[in-house]
Amino acid sequence: MKAVLQSVTRASVTVGGEQISAIGRGICVLLSISLEDTQKELEHMVRKILNLRVFEDDRGKHWSKSVMDKQYEILCVSQFTLQCVLKGNKPDFYLAMPTEQAEGFYNSFLEQLPKTYRPGLIKDGTFGAYMQVYIQNDGPVTTELESPAPGTATSDPKQLSKPEKQQQRKDKTRAKGPSESTKERNTPRKEDRSASSGAEGDVSSAWEL
Repeated sequence: MKAVLQSVTRASVTVGGEQISAIGRGICVLLSISLEDTQKELEHMVRKILNLRVFEDDRGKHWSKSVMDKQYEILCVSQFTLQCVLKGNKPDFYLAMPTEQAEGFYNSFLEQLPKTYRPGLIKDGTFGAYMQVYIQNDGPVTTELESPAPGTATSDPKQLSKPEKQQQRKDKTRAKGPSESTKERNTPRKEDRSASSGAEGDVSSAWEL
């Protein structure tokens, strides 16, 4: 999945001359779905959208608060053209999920958002319609998001399951090799030929025998 997220002071969607959705301060999300996307990629994108820190805190410090922290609104718009691949100067969208499948997937995305965030603050456009999207970008702030490719292990420890975290720790341990104390224990000791079971004066005579 790919998304373009913009911080806005207001945004709206119009279809056929009629405004169907509008938000005030918050984020506008243009979302595209690829052929290979699964529930895992969907959940990853939902987490990123809701937790991305693009707003300032109460003291004016930038990049400190997410849309959930600020309790701002979200406007979602389906945007298959983000899956564009250029063939010369002509855009091709063969990587985008076909409309019949994509609509159900997009609806699942819209159902997942309010499970974590307030439903009343989430708006959307009309899937597959010819829309006019008005965006008053604040900043301007625009961020591109992309879920990991299916089958790719995530490097973000916060998104790993407990077994995955345990395996990651094991892999790191193997990569580092044995510790210094382990090396010491496993290294055979060289015979100290200056040592003697008797007095110091007996050392030379012991070797002569």
